[in-house]
Amino acid sequence: MARITLEDLEGLGEEDGDGDGAEEEEEEEEEQRERLFAHWEAVASTHRVTLPRDMAGPIAQMTRHGQAREPVPYVTLPRREECEEAAFEERRYPAGKWACVTKGEPLYEQSISMSFMKLMRYICKENSVGSYLGMTVPVLNEIHLTKEGTELEREVVTAYYIPGEFQQNPPVPTDPEIHITERAPLRVITRVFYGMTTEETILREISLFWELLGSTDTVLQETYIVAAYENPSVPQRRNEIWFICRAE
Repeated sequence: MARITLEDLEGLGEEDGDGDGAEEEEEEEEEQRERLFAHWEAVASTHRVTLPRDMAGPIAQMTRHGQAREPVPYVTLPRREECEEAAFEERRYPAGKWACVTKGEPLYEQSISMSFMKLMRYICKENSVGSYLGMTVPVLNEIHLTKEGTELEREVVTAYYIPGEFQQNPPVPTDPEIHITERAPLRVITRVFYGMTTEETILREISLFWELLGSTDTVLQETYIVAAYENPSVPQRRNEIWFICRAE
């Protein structure tokens, strides 16, 4: 009969301890995952959107990588002398490849929420390389005003900039509603605002921006961009309104 030594017993104890530790860690991760999902679910409800259960994975993954966000490249253009004190700046963005989703839900916040969920899945794993691509900021939401200028058109294009390492050869989305688009260079005048983005807040910010900018025909008056720098779960998140400059 084989003899069991003291070392053998200690080894068994260590193995059991390691197993317990691993189980506890898994339980903690699952609890954290549930808390995150519950938080995002509550946020989604304020946008009148139901958060699918399969979003738990992408939410957890993006939270782990939350601090690593690649900025979309741009150049700040010098202000005109009379605009020195204005609370906005002019920028030039180079051409680049973006993953885009178009939605036309009854509410603006429904469209951007549903589009961003699709983009989150693409960023996290649902792509031809099968891995996390990395988050870039800002995410752009292109909007159009009605002819009267008092409401938003229903159709919104939400765009995620493909990270630099994938710009030449973007991973292919598995979702047919996501399209990789080469967007032309863009010159914009931008102004920061904070909080939730709804049709009401966007129309107010556009109106305030026009008051600051004054009368000009150098920018488009029917198409605008709302740039989002933080995910929808952040209450006082940073946004920008972009006025698009006409081609020179």
